[in-house]
Amino acid sequence: MNDFIQIANNDNVLVAIRTLKAGSTIELDGNSFQLKDEIPVAHKFALKKIEKGEEVVKYGAPIGVATATIEQGEHVHVHNTKTGLSGTSNYSFNQKLNTISHPNKSLTFNGFKRSNGKVGIRNELWIVPTVGCVNGQAEQIIKLFKQSHDADDIDGIEVFKHNYGCSQLGDDHSNTQKALAQLITHPNAGAVLVLGLGCENNQISDQKKLLGEYDEKRIKFLVAQEVEDEIEVGLNLLQELYEEMRYDQREACPLSALNVGLKCGGSDGFSGITANPLLGTFSDFLIAQGGTTILTEVPEMFGAEHLLMERAANTEVFEKTVSLINGFKEYYLKHDLPVYENPSPGNKNGGITTLEDKSLGCTQKGGTATVVDVLQYAEPIKEKGLNLLAAPGNDLVASSALGFSGCQLVLFTTGRGTPFGSFIPTMKISTNTILSVRKKHWIDFNAGGLVEDQAMDNLLEDFVDFIIEVASGKKLKHEETGFKEISIFKTGITL
Repeated sequence: MNDFIQIANNDNVLVAIRTLKAGSTIELDGNSFQLKDEIPVAHKFALKKIEKGEEVVKYGAPIGVATATIEQGEHVHVHNTKTGLSGTSNYSFNQKLNTISHPNKSLTFNGFKRSNGKVGIRNELWIVPTVGCVNGQAEQIIKLFKQSHDADDIDGIEVFKHNYGCSQLGDDHSNTQKALAQLITHPNAGAVLVLGLGCENNQISDQKKLLGEYDEKRIKFLVAQEVEDEIEVGLNLLQELYEEMRYDQREACPLSALNVGLKCGGSDGFSGITANPLLGTFSDFLIAQGGTTILTEVPEMFGAEHLLMERAANTEVFEKTVSLINGFKEYYLKHDLPVYENPSPGNKNGGITTLEDKSLGCTQKGGTATVVDVLQYAEPIKEKGLNLLAAPGNDLVASSALGFSGCQLVLFTTGRGTPFGSFIPTMKISTNTILSVRKKHWIDFNAGGLVEDQAMDNLLEDFVDFIIEVASGKKLKHEETGFKEISIFKTGITL
């Protein structure tokens, strides 16, 4: 096994598989040279001399421009490379569709079939506040309920606190209502108590209108200002809901019933080499089974968006993708903020240099399948296959958004590690083996073997088996520790 990897034949940089000392000899295709610098693990170094102003190429595409002449064997990073991106862009539709080669294996998982035709992978009892003012009351109801119930016959009892539902205008108010509507009707919940205050902008009567048809035995409402003791009434309603959903049983469901979100965070130089390609291969596999995946983190598509646009199913989807990309760029520009501020300090420490570098690795989570639709924030899935979703890169906001659009599970790749979890199971997949060993209480699955001579086909088989286990009830690390939250996307002012 080499100490480095060349991702594409036309790359002019190599990636270190382990920390390499200055003076080390690099041999590739019969040629050899010595490193001029120490190269940290997952960082890049020049395969050949790169002139000032010349493009730095990784993944077979430009990841930036050299700001100084870079000699062969020299460290390539933020000190001598900058982004080549600026402003919004004009795009043309040059469709290049791929054929997915994965066979349909007729695999199943054990899930919960809901009366509206949806399938959940958890059977949980939730309280959803319509406004942040009643977060404390919701927590108290849950606390008292747990004190008198073991409730080991369901998968969990949760309250999903947030700070919104009042003093919001325009898109923010609408986004909160849409997000909560999708949360309330999510199939991972066997039953939900919706708790309001009474004077908030997001009135329960308005929130109900966004739910569509719902099971009145499974979703109940309480306005705190309309009763004398909201804790007592809330406990009684929670008991009714518990009795309604506690006998739900798992049944065999086809993989086509899975909607899986694709997300990365705390990325490093291995993200686009190991974990993200694994997710892309899984995405293609699941779509071949008739399932659905969603790719989001729109700002982390910048620089690689053309690769997604080429795979648009038709002109309409292409135009929606263009609007998605330029719309997010305009969002930054409207606030006089730089469009290309990414990557983060942790990304840079891990070997990611520019936004193009990050994006070309990030979008690999979407595999090679055709993009069938582009969803607005909190818009539910309408088309089977690979979807794009309007949401930012922030881990909790984006993971929550994936759940709001109907994903029952999020696959979350990371090279730096994170303990968080969204309201749906959030599987942490490490890009490197060291992280999976050091943070075994955070990481659920290790993709680092892909730079240790493990074959993708073998790893995919293990990964699919693990996902089926999780969809059938196996708890992830963040579920075991109780880290489950939501975060709603806010774009405007607060009254």
